[in-house]
Amino acid sequence: MSSKEKRVYIINLRDAYKVPRKKRAKKAINIIRNFVSRHTHSKIVKISQRLNEYIWSRNIEKPPRKVHVQVELEYDEDLKSNIAEVDIIS
Repeated sequence: MSSKEKRVYIINLRDAYKVPRKKRAKKAINIIRNFVSRHTHSKIVKISQRLNEYIWSRNIEKPPRKVHVQVELEYDEDLKSNIAEVDIIS
């Protein structure tokens, strides 16, 4: 039996602008993964295709400064850990 929980976060991506231009969107994805992992205590973080396309929409050099996300947290008893699925709120 698995339990599901939904949470909403606003993730600030300003640190993505501290890396070189050609690495900013990749850094933004890593910031999102680390933030969700830290706040939900989950090892597995799945980023939705919509969120990925939103981060990359303005090219690799100019990701958004902040993003509103909804995290669906599911406890998987087989893996004995949390699985977090991240999607954007439009």
